[in-house]
Amino acid sequence: MAVLPVRLFGDPVLTTPADEVTTFDRELRTLVNDLRDTLRDAEGAGLAAPQLGVGLRVFVFHVDGVDGHLVNPTLRFPDDEEQDGPEGCLSLPGLYFDTMRRMNVVAKGFSMHGDPVQIVGSGMMARCLQHETDHLDGVLFIDRMDAARRKAAMKEIRKAPWNGGAAPRVKLSPHPIFGPLG
Repeated sequence: MAVLPVRLFGDPVLTTPADEVTTFDRELRTLVNDLRDTLRDAEGAGLAAPQLGVGLRVFVFHVDGVDGHLVNPTLRFPDDEEQDGPEGCLSLPGLYFDTMRRMNVVAKGFSMHGDPVQIVGSGMMARCLQHETDHLDGVLFIDRMDAARRKAAMKEIRKAPWNGGAAPRVKLSPHPIFGPLG
């Protein structure tokens, strides 16, 4: 397995929806292990395949001592409770911005072997599962911010040494941010 470079903000793969995984084979297991190794090296909470330049619906996570991965995840929100707090992204290194997320989530998907998986998360785990699933939809966490927060975030992103002053591309999330979901 390998530690691979993480794609940075501005790379089109980060705003392109990923394809569903249809083959659970050695190549998929290698991808999951590369994601896991890269995440450990970066000491992050989660990492999605598009962040390594691979347009497949796969991510890994490490939250509160729990390691895991999901293939072809779907999210369900059991209630309307929300959380607002700092969020970062390995594709926007060193930057953290307050972002509104749902407090509780049920994520369903598959393991790298094709076995059904369900993860029930709250707090940081819920934030991570939502953040990584957004990556698979081509959505960055700055897309989740209200206009004032997004404007402030864009200013910091333009100043980031890894960005070189590029104008950011932001799009609206395809998922409802507030209100009952089902």
